[in-house]
Amino acid sequence: MSRRIREHKLFEIYQEARGKRIFTKNIFPGRTHFMERTMRDAGDEYREFDPTRSKLAAMIMKGSTNIGIRKNDKILYLGASHGFTCSFVSDMVGEKGIVFGVDPAPRVIRDLIFLAEKRRNIIPMLENANHPEEYKDKICEVDVVFQDVAQKNQEEIFIKNCKAFLKDGGYGLLSIKARSIDVKRKPKQLFNEIRQQLEKEFTVIDFRSLEPHEKDHCMIIIKKR
Repeated sequence: MSRRIREHKLFEIYQEARGKRIFTKNIFPGRTHFMERTMRDAGDEYREFDPTRSKLAAMIMKGSTNIGIRKNDKILYLGASHGFTCSFVSDMVGEKGIVFGVDPAPRVIRDLIFLAEKRRNIIPMLENANHPEEYKDKICEVDVVFQDVAQKNQEEIFIKNCKAFLKDGGYGLLSIKARSIDVKRKPKQLFNEIRQQLEKEFTVIDFRSLEPHEKDHCMIIIKKR
């Protein structure tokens, strides 16, 4: 009997055997959180990872060859918001992994706390990613820093947190929102400038526009030297 779901080329990601949809294996079968679609195959349940709702899913659909996330990893997620993408990262790292979900908004952290009550590998943190020194004693060294914030100084926040928490050889994923930085400038110009800035500090291993899934967005993936 043929499988409906098969392994993707990326670790901990799966894809429909005859389609273009991508999934994570649900570590808590029978539970969904955001009305996401699910599929069952060979006794396992898979949650559909929608690229129109997640920059990480969009990056995967754009053909990234290495997103850096592995089973049992410790992840620092900056801009966790209500937890949509965070919940899929939770699947990817598994029950022995940890996702530190940082967000400065009490309203969304409340939702993230509700999610974490069901997904115990998520640790919600009401903190401002601009000030990693304020939560340095609450987070261990991590394998991956993932950032999706709408601040003007996105690359500065990313660099500070990677220097503070990312292990040597670890990966950083920066989702850049051009319109949050400067609405008057061309997104491609901004993206290239930020890439050049990151190359001074890290090794850039991937750089892609997220269109058509996300307008005026790109993602840059780095490796800490």
